Amino acid sequence: MTSSLHPTEDSPFAAPHSPLDADAVLAAYRRWATVYDATFGEVSARARRAAVAAVNALPGRRVLEVGVGTGLALPHYRPDKRVVGIDLSPEMLARARARVAAGRLAHVEALHVMDAEATSLPDGSFDIAVAMFVASVVPHPPRLLAELKRLVRPGGKILFVNHFAAERGLRWWVERALAPASRALGWHPDFRFEALLPPADLASARRRPAPPLGLFTLVELDG
Repeated sequence: MTSSLHPTEDSPFAAPHSPLDADAVLAAYRRWATVYDATFGEVSARARRAAVAAVNALPGRRVLEVGVGTGLALPHYRPDKRVVGIDLSPEMLARARARVAAGRLAHVEALHVMDAEATSLPDGSFDIAVAMFVASVVPHPPRLLAELKRLVRPGGKILFVNHFAAERGLRWWVERALAPASRALGWHPDFRFEALLPPADLASARRRPAPPLGLFTLVELDG
């Protein structure tokens, strides 16, 4: 069987089997937009809440949520946080805006259609950046990490909550089998830590499993 790992121009680290591009991601989430909350939104709900709880426990008010999607996390931030959300999908973001309006979520400052790998936001403009289920979606994960490091002030925090590929066992085989369907799914089932974090960040990252059953992982880095 061919390995699911190969180098890319942007990263010498482990890369997923089937590369994604912005068009593939947009097409996938255009299909997902109407059913996302009732499908993956339900599966990921507890992990999302864990990520928001981690953000709420950190000092600093200005929060960037990357891949805000339909805004499922937005009602759960503390009222004293000031949240800016970005997403590549206009269809998903339209639902997030409706959620903000319906819930009168005054702590949400803005929602923007933006590419997470190349935003137009100023350097060091956030205390915390949190990327929920985005690392395995973007075409070039190292560019995402570099952009978040640019946007977070010195001393700030970067958090990811994401599915990362298993090292062995039944789940490992399932993820490898699903890998060729990445473009249709809009995310990489075989996405590994090494595809996102270079060795120095791998060594310093703080990781803990997130529910359900450790399917997701919460990762915290210093900005």
